[in-house]
This record gives sequence, C-alpha cells and structure tokens, in this order.
Amino acid sequence: MQPDRRLEKGHASHQQSNSEIVALIPALRAFARTFCRNTSDADDLVQETLTKALAKIEQFEPGTSLKSWLFTIMRNTFYTQAKLARREAPGVSDCASTRLRVDATQEWSTRGRELHEAIQRLPPQHREIIVLVGVLGMSYEEAGAICGCALGTVKSRLSRARLRLLEELDERSASSCIERTETFPTASLPKSAAR
Repeated sequence: MQPDRRLEKGHASHQQSNSEIVALIPALRAFARTFCRNTSDADDLVQETLTKALAKIEQFEPGTSLKSWLFTIMRNTFYTQAKLARREAPGVSDCASTRLRVDATQEWSTRGRELHEAIQRLPPQHREIIVLVGVLGMSYEEAGAICGCALGTVKSRLSRARLRLLEELDERSASSCIERTETFPTASLPKSAAR
C-alpha cells in the first residue's frame, strides 16, 4: 500500500504552522496584554489560545494569515472567559492585592502608565483597534479581518479611539503628547536659544 501524498503534505503543512505559531508567541502575548491587566492572566489567555489553535490546526487554511487566525481565536476566547467571569466573580477588580504598591518616579514611566490606563478605559472595540493598528502595527485590512468588520469601520473606530485617548490624557493635539511645551516653555528663552 502506497502512502497517501495528501496526508504527508498535510503533516508537513501542520509542522510548518507549528513553527510559525511559536514565532508568533511574542505578538500573542502583546495582544493578550490589551485584554488582561494582570500578566499571569495574559499568559493564561495565550496558553488557552495556543491550546485551542493546536487542537484545531487542521481547520487553518494554508495561504491565509496565521496571525489573524490566532488573534481571532484569542479575541473569541477572551470574550467567552469575560462572560463567564462576570457571572462567577463580581468585585475581583476591586481587590486590594492587585493594585500597585509603589508609584513610578520617572516621567516616562508615569506617562506610560497613564496611557495604558487610558487605553484600558476605552470601549472594547476601540481598544482592540488601537492596539492592533497603533501598537502591533497591523494593517487596517488585517485588523478588520480579526475584528470581523469593514475597512471603513476600522478607520472610524481608530479615529474615535485616538480622539478619546487625547481627551483622556488631557491633550490638545497629538503633537502635544510628544512635545510638552507647558513643561519646557521656550517663550522665556532668547530666540536664538529656542531654536
């Protein structure tokens, strides 16, 4: 009996997919951090995503984006877990043991935390888009495929998310986030020194 070539080809394809999945673990961890504030919860979400993906690897269609497929599994897993958690454990977010004990002393660390908190306050749809496009650098098309929405919807959500972040951070414009003129005023300097 001669071995079936389709089975051999499928096995090789799954091995290649497995190595690609391993290469995508850092991106999965970054995406999981947008859903979970706690790092161990984010790691658990990544593990659950990988378990589901490997169990259903035969459903992955070669030629499509493995990253989008994994992100979609993660997103769906998170929402399923969130629905269950709402029913099971009210008040966990108010637990004193999950709060930071020491505030950061550096300006950049404080601003980073403020940005993270502002992103966490965004509605889930806006938070997903800002992380996918703004943080992970995905294209609008990839983000639309992951979130299951049209290109125009992605652009609209991204625009609203950016405006909301500026509002949350009490900034007047995107450039004021980069150049803090009120912290370092140049009006009092001589014109040659201000340039």
